[in-house]
Amino acid sequence: MRTLVRYGYVPFMLLAVNGAGIAVAASGSSKLWLLGLLSLAIAASFVAERVLPYRADWNIPHDDDRRDAVHAVVNETLTLGSVAALPVLTAVASIDGVWPHDWPFVLQVLAAVLVADLGITLVHLASHRIPALWRLHAVHHSVKRAYGFNGLMKHPLHQTLETAAGVAPLVLLGLPTSVAYALALCVAVQLLLQHSNADYRVGPLRSVLALNQAHRFHHLKWSGVGDVNFGLFTLVWDHLLGTYSYDPERRFTSDDLGMAAKPHYPGGYLAQLAEPFRRRGACTADEPRPEVAAKRMPDPASR
Repeated sequence: MRTLVRYGYVPFMLLAVNGAGIAVAASGSSKLWLLGLLSLAIAASFVAERVLPYRADWNIPHDDDRRDAVHAVVNETLTLGSVAALPVLTAVASIDGVWPHDWPFVLQVLAAVLVADLGITLVHLASHRIPALWRLHAVHHSVKRAYGFNGLMKHPLHQTLETAAGVAPLVLLGLPTSVAYALALCVAVQLLLQHSNADYRVGPLRSVLALNQAHRFHHLKWSGVGDVNFGLFTLVWDHLLGTYSYDPERRFTSDDLGMAAKPHYPGGYLAQLAEPFRRRGACTADEPRPEVAAKRMPDPASR
């Protein structure tokens, strides 16, 4: 079973779950099937993390399970709402004749993934550079363990900004609603994989796909050290931007996660919603730890 999870979990999520979602979206079937597939993905995430954990202690709630569930429900509801609004947005803002409707549906989804990945990556990078954005994004970096639901733990305003950056160019291109539904499922599945506590393996693809082996470096708590590997779906843009970092010898514990400049970030859901708007909501600059995973980017504005 452990071997099956180690090598089969990622293909199951990326190919089976996403593939089924793409088929549902392409066929015009009830979108409730997509919610069922998302539930399956969440269940598979929890099973994989318990069969083959990277760290067993990360499977133990740190008074965060209910809060993270609320984050997930709120943010996924916002995602569904944004998809539902697409027909109006594309009717007003799209450029006629640009979207490749004649492509196979799966290729349309892959194209949407790549475009969205670039927009989300750039906003993610900016959120580590611009203090006002960092206030919102800091919620996501306050975690004390890495597990699937971490990916869905975001301030709703920051998620809205990331979604807008990823979807706006697609709206201009005339993104079909059916493709958007498939994309929404792919995003949720990717977030579960990217923050997973499952000790899976993907071989050389770890330097191409933005999965947990590389993303853990992004959650290192020291200023400048964790400002790497910003991609959601791929690490292609990180390679081009010079923000890719990986060290195969590095092991992580809870002591590596969170924010060194703000170790006592509020843990409650409502407190996390309010924190960016408090005077104390910005982190002061801290001295980055001297050891760096591999490559590192120049120190950004204060974390």
